Amino acid sequence: MSNLVEVKNLKKYFPVRGGLLYRHIADVHAVDDISFKVKEGETLGVVGESGCGKSTMGKTLLQLYRATSGSVLFNGLDVAKLNEKELREQRRNFQMVFQDPYESLNSRMTIGQILEEP
Repeated sequence: MSNLVEVKNLKKYFPVRGGLLYRHIADVHAVDDISFKVKEGETLGVVGESGCGKSTMGKTLLQLYRATSGSVLFNGLDVAKLNEKELREQRRNFQMVFQDPYESLNSRMTIGQILEEP
């Protein structure tokens, strides 16, 4: 079975600017050297503390943020090398599900009712 997603050494750093001339003085290492593979039919869940980089990783995978370094392959296609038109076409195949417990679950329904609803 082939890899649907392959992430190699993905990094996303955000510059910190300051001083009189608003120069680059440091970096925030939001995502630092992440690698993984997901085969067709597999599911990947990402968990961690608030602020640990889960959403930044997802946005970087989808090229909403450009990676500082590393590669992201979807079906063998390097998404970082796509132009805007190609990327827009490919985004139809991507989806990220954010967890928001206040919006995701209706507190007036039982778990059984929530599962039956779809």
